[in-house]
Amino acid sequence: MVSSENEPAVEEIAQGFAAMGSEARLQVVLTLVRAGTDGLTIGDIQSRTGMPASTLAHHLKFLTSAGLIEQEKQGRAVINRPCFPRLETLAGYILKQCCADLDGEPGD
Repeated sequence: MVSSENEPAVEEIAQGFAAMGSEARLQVVLTLVRAGTDGLTIGDIQSRTGMPASTLAHHLKFLTSAGLIEQEKQGRAVINRPCFPRLETLAGYILKQCCADLDGEPGD
C-alpha cells in the first residue's frame, strides 16, 4: 500500500507494531514511556523490568533499530528514551481509523 505525503504506509505502521510484538519489548517500551523524556539507563530499565542484562540488550537493540527508542551516551551511561513522535504516529494511525466506514462519525 502506498502512503500519502503526510501518512505513513501501512507496511511502516505494521513494522512498528511488530517491533512491540513481544511481551518483553512492549514492557520495555511502556517502562520508557512511563519514565518520560528524561529516559532511563539500562540499569534502571533492568531493575524496573527484572529482565536479564543480555535479554534486555537484545530487546533494546531491536527497538532502537525499529525507531521506537533512542539511545544517547552520557559519559559511561547510555540513556534510553522513547521516540514519542514514532509512537504517536503508530497510535494515531489506529485512532484515525475509528469509525471511518460510518457516515458522520469521527474519521470521516
